[in-house]
Amino acid sequence: MESTDHPTEGDSLKRGDEQAETGTAPSATELKRKSCKEVMGFAKLTHWRTAVFFLSLFLCLTIVFAFSFIIPCPVRPQYLVTWNRTFSEATTHDFLAIEAASNDKVMDVLFILRMREGSQNSTCAGAGLPSPCLFVLAVDGTDGDTLWESQLHAKFHWAQCGLEGGTGRNWDCLLSHFNLLTAIDKRTGEIRWQQLQPSGLSSTVPVLNVPDLDGDKLNDLALVASDHTQTQVIFLSGKTGNQIGSTVVLDSMDTSNHLLHCTTDGSYYVLLQQDTGLYGLALWRIAAKAGIEVGLKKDKHWEKNASATSGLVTIYKSDSVRQVVRTEEADDQSNLLLVTEKEVALIDGKNLKLLWRFNTSSVLSEPSFGHFNKDGLLDVVVEEDIGNYTKREIILDGKSGGVLWEVDLLASPNSPRPTSIHTANSFSIFVFWGMMSSESNSSMPSLSDRRSYMLHPLYSDVLLESTSDLDHIVTFKATLLERGRHAAYIVLSGPGTGGR
Repeated sequence: MESTDHPTEGDSLKRGDEQAETGTAPSATELKRKSCKEVMGFAKLTHWRTAVFFLSLFLCLTIVFAFSFIIPCPVRPQYLVTWNRTFSEATTHDFLAIEAASNDKVMDVLFILRMREGSQNSTCAGAGLPSPCLFVLAVDGTDGDTLWESQLHAKFHWAQCGLEGGTGRNWDCLLSHFNLLTAIDKRTGEIRWQQLQPSGLSSTVPVLNVPDLDGDKLNDLALVASDHTQTQVIFLSGKTGNQIGSTVVLDSMDTSNHLLHCTTDGSYYVLLQQDTGLYGLALWRIAAKAGIEVGLKKDKHWEKNASATSGLVTIYKSDSVRQVVRTEEADDQSNLLLVTEKEVALIDGKNLKLLWRFNTSSVLSEPSFGHFNKDGLLDVVVEEDIGNYTKREIILDGKSGGVLWEVDLLASPNSPRPTSIHTANSFSIFVFWGMMSSESNSSMPSLSDRRSYMLHPLYSDVLLESTSDLDHIVTFKATLLERGRHAAYIVLSGPGTGGR
């Protein structure tokens, strides 16, 4: 301040000149202040701060240079908006899988054809097989180009992929054909092992992924099948395909469907659908009957409800159970959705309590799941037959079972069931097939009247329509080809008549 008698930092030189002119020596306080600065090394610290500043600047420039010129930017896959593959003189089967068969981080498409010659100049005769034979093909999800194809002995029974994740095995797809079981690597098409199918067992999918039973640190397999009088269970090694233990016969138990369910306590149960309802049988009980000693977990709550004689756990009693679907929630807790002749019911997978029930006249197809609202729970899509060639597409709240959205469509022939694609913003995109009644000139729709519709929950009063003309649809998949991007609808079609 100008009113003070002490010099400021701005007039220090002037103060020094005045002292020189007057010949006065600095006071004791100023000497003390100067000596403190020298003792603390403030002058040296200034040099260090300058060095650290230039070093930081050098490091920043080096990083910018490296990311700008040395490290290349990732190349995004180049997608075709649509692609189509046509195979002449071929018969397709009801199998379609979406798997990562290449290293471009894009999902690819696997399917099975019966023909004489493949697209890569490979023939059945060249593989030592009678012609025509089965061709397992993997095509690139970006453009449909063939990645690999593998020849197998006809006749085709069933196939299932997606068996590799978290199991430690080096193969992903299992096929039942001729009298063989064949394990195939999804990335190369190579056969990892091939075994004769167990005698007397006409297994149906799904194949059950079970924990390690033979001690080789790889997950194993369970095949469940019924011949309308009894149900058999056979365990196979996931590494070699050899049978583990003996065949387990569940006497007087005819099952039309089966499913593997893991409880929240980590205990595995095989769900068996019978004409009297849905029942669960602990995997450790089945393994013990096969002579396999393995420390599988036991669920206290489920075992408390198990029958003392048969070991069956009653999940839902009904004489008209048609379908059982497991819901895969975000927190790894799975509930059970049951479809009967008159209702759709959701069962808590932990305590087996009924969460909700929705009455319906007749369900046309297997329900699907998606996120219509933002409560984090999967909502249920049901296709209900309401008569007069008309169906009702209903989205049920996964928490309460209440109706969130519905629309009436004409039930066009050979229409796929509803499906959805889960996106990264908590919503799903729903896809329906059929035709709006206002667009049809007849009350009985034909194949040429078939349309597909897309629904976004944020615009629930709008349906986007596609009039793409497709042949007889054998099967389909709706998926994201990459994590969080590139939604795609893959359709496998072919002639509607057999023998071609």
